[in-house]
Amino acid sequence: MQYVRHAKGALTVAAATVACHALMSAGYTWARGSAAASGDTMFSGAFEFLLTTAASWALMPLLLWAGMRVTGETGNAVLVLVGGLVWAGLSGYYIDDIDFPGGHMPVLALAAYVLLGTGLAGAGADSRR
Repeated sequence: MQYVRHAKGALTVAAATVACHALMSAGYTWARGSAAASGDTMFSGAFEFLLTTAASWALMPLLLWAGMRVTGETGNAVLVLVGGLVWAGLSGYYIDDIDFPGGHMPVLALAAYVLLGTGLAGAGADSRR
């Protein structure tokens, strides 16, 4: 029944990816608005930008863990740790693509992340189940 675990993982990773991407998009809009309101001084909007990025990076592993626990799966350390680190790298690499009005990460990169997470969902699973 490993395929059921992978399906739960795919659903969890896809939902977490959408949530974190939406958070980054909305947060960077907030940062741009803050920068515009303060007259575009040197560090205007920097706090909001950093807060948004940190929140996204902290939220991804939490969502991965909670999603797998809600679906009744245990042994998710590999998915949570590797998935969180890969999300930080992926969103950091494409941060300039998100940080403009209507911007988003490339769909292919997001799909590759979901596929990686689906594979990681099976790692660390108890084979006796």
